[in-house]
Amino acid sequence: MPAEIENINPNVYGKRKEREVTANEEDENVPDPFDTREIFDLIRNINDPEHPLTLEELHVVQEDLIDVNDGKNEINIKFTPTIPHCSMATLIGLSIRVKLLRSLPPRFKVNVEITPGTHSSENAVNKQLADKERIAAALENKHLADVINQCISSKV
Repeated sequence: MPAEIENINPNVYGKRKEREVTANEEDENVPDPFDTREIFDLIRNINDPEHPLTLEELHVVQEDLIDVNDGKNEINIKFTPTIPHCSMATLIGLSIRVKLLRSLPPRFKVNVEITPGTHSSENAVNKQLADKERIAAALENKHLADVINQCISSKV
């Protein structure tokens, strides 16, 4: 974590209500395809690395920036850093990716990218987040893995 916070006073937004579980969702005999809300619910409570707030509260992740194709086993997520020069963008993207890799069946191909036009190094960060070898190497770094684990540990 940097010694100095980049965005000292971020905008904070309200949280959505938790989704009510229906009887069909509890019935193991009824097919329950993954949808955008389910993916949003998995990542909404990831903690921001700089602030004691969630990615949902900072509008870094939003349900309408998630695309799920359950039939093709594809999930595409765009996230929006709070400032265009956020040095935490790669760490945030890694946290989203790791949370989903740990939460979803292995059949899914997960793609995490910065929302176009919202970050000064968007192409470089997207390239890092798409590189499986770089992600694996990052997760072997104990310090980085500890920071990611802190971000994805749920405090709610």
